[in-house]
Amino acid sequence: MNPSPPAAEIGVIGGSGLYALLDGAIEHEVATPYGPPSDKITVASVSGRRVAFLPRHGRDHRFPPHKIPYRANLWALRSLGVRQIIAPCAVGGLRPELGPGTFVVPDQLIDRTSGREQTFYDTGAVHVSFADPYCPDGRAAVLNSAARVNAVDGGTMVVVEGPRFSTRAESRWFTSIGGTIVNMTGHPEAVLARELALCYTTIALVTDLDAGVEGDHGVTQEEVFGVFAENTARLRDVLLDAVTRLPAERACPCKDALQGIKLPFDLP
Repeated sequence: MNPSPPAAEIGVIGGSGLYALLDGAIEHEVATPYGPPSDKITVASVSGRRVAFLPRHGRDHRFPPHKIPYRANLWALRSLGVRQIIAPCAVGGLRPELGPGTFVVPDQLIDRTSGREQTFYDTGAVHVSFADPYCPDGRAAVLNSAARVNAVDGGTMVVVEGPRFSTRAESRWFTSIGGTIVNMTGHPEAVLARELALCYTTIALVTDLDAGVEGDHGVTQEEVFGVFAENTARLRDVLLDAVTRLPAERACPCKDALQGIKLPFDLP
């Protein structure tokens, strides 16, 4: 007997702006060894591709960045058959030219979080390569789609613990060590995807200039939410087009991330 086809092949982890676009969607409740994911996962067809959408913070935004069940989210998506993920997020700009409304497709990451569960492998020797945290083929697809919004190609995303915003001194330090943008959710999401041999690509929407970049203005939640809402339609267009450009068959290094490693348990 042939196995049943996967519920989805592509995952999108993001805000609720995309949710309304998934016509004819089917909701899935997925149990995982790490508890429930942030919310029910919605699966629908987008241009012939089966896409699973998971609201990172929950539909009612009940999970702050440091409380998101990242392990459950990634495990649940893989359980549904997802092998490629696009993860839009809001970020602060660490350089004056990266003002609100700018899109960035980063190619590097610096982790400044603390206390988050950031691995599936608490026993045994499972050390995955993470030198390049984002899928090269996924980045190429997203950049192609994001040309319509003049997205910046490359940059380093600094991920902080939150939920507070950075001090001016922290912001200036992030810039001095090579940071391009700053965010609260990009880690451990990216490394957990790699530990499951998933392709992971992010597209970042700059909602503000971080506190230490220029002037006396500090970042506010109202400002961040406002800019994100203003650009939701542009982000949706990019995401839905990028889904159609992802390769049908993976040929990137991500799929072989666990090759030669003895895992302490079977993956879904």
